[in-house]
Amino acid sequence: MTANIEIQNVSKRYGAVTVLDGLSLSIKANEFMVFLGPSGCGKSTLLRMIAGLESVDEGAISINGQRIDTLPPGQRDIAMVFQSYALYPHMTIADNMAFGLRNINVARDVIAARVAEAARMLEIGHLLERKPGQLSGGQRQRVAIGRAIVKEPKAFLFDEPLSNLDAALRVRTRVELAQLRNRVQSTMIFVTHDQIEAMTLADRIVVMNNRKIEQIGSPMEIYSRPASRFVATFVGSPTMNFLDVSLSERNGFISATLPDGTKLQTAIRASGVKSGPHSLGIRAEAVKPANGAIPITTGKVDVLERLGDRTLLYTRLKDGSTVVAEDIGNSRVAIGEEVGLILDGSRTHLFDAEGRAWHNEEPGHG
Repeated sequence: MTANIEIQNVSKRYGAVTVLDGLSLSIKANEFMVFLGPSGCGKSTLLRMIAGLESVDEGAISINGQRIDTLPPGQRDIAMVFQSYALYPHMTIADNMAFGLRNINVARDVIAARVAEAARMLEIGHLLERKPGQLSGGQRQRVAIGRAIVKEPKAFLFDEPLSNLDAALRVRTRVELAQLRNRVQSTMIFVTHDQIEAMTLADRIVVMNNRKIEQIGSPMEIYSRPASRFVATFVGSPTMNFLDVSLSERNGFISATLPDGTKLQTAIRASGVKSGPHSLGIRAEAVKPANGAIPITTGKVDVLERLGDRTLLYTRLKDGSTVVAEDIGNSRVAIGEEVGLILDGSRTHLFDAEGRAWHNEEPGHG
């Protein structure tokens, strides 16, 4: 059985400090939802409130229509995987996975069958007689996930489960989690500050910042149509380029004048855009070296970042503004070189002083 989770106007305070302020969210059955945001944004607190490890000061949390925020953790039919593995060092892996089921008097043959099936899914069957001290960090994390799987809960909650792993192991375990998600039919909520984990694993991402939700959407919606400047900054590597611009209208669309005086025609409709200071946002993949074509503007290359399949050019425009452009992996551009740049105006974003965003009307563009 899986869970539809409803969070309605939930608030959380510690004394005079408000951690979550009137937050509402619907999570669908079988959905892999990722809470993404910087440290201190409230994402782990929200997860712990769903689990019952933190109280709800205002609002309500329901699963399949039943209110659960008044229930103790053990009665919520939820399994949580923590950042620390929290395995019993004196027990075998099989006993660690079975421990919770034994505590609620599940039949021995049922426990054995669930442990064996979870071990098969996670490819740790050969480790069941070992103890945690004999396992690598990645293997221990799989055991912690297995201990959650055997409970057959309505929902799995993951609180930054990969953050204790080294870089290579994080990548491998992330892939394993994605595969596991296809094998286990259950609602899953995953907390992370790592945008790559969020983009890789999520059906939908909840971007959180400063006690509230900034945006909810699929990974590519979040990336290509960020609802605010914060989202545009937080999601994507390198971060989006931002240039202070003055605006005019041409044929119903925004024409932006860059700080160096260059005019760039966008595909953003002028209607609804209010007067005041604005920044133009454009991702590095929408800025290319001219390579013989007529450039829109020019910049001096300060830094080259070679990433194998692509090269990032950190350029400085005549007014001192910085723009990151993307070139081919085997770029011939040199540091200190003056390069012509082509900016794709159809893939720009506009942000006002409060950080609100306007985009073009074609969702396929970003």
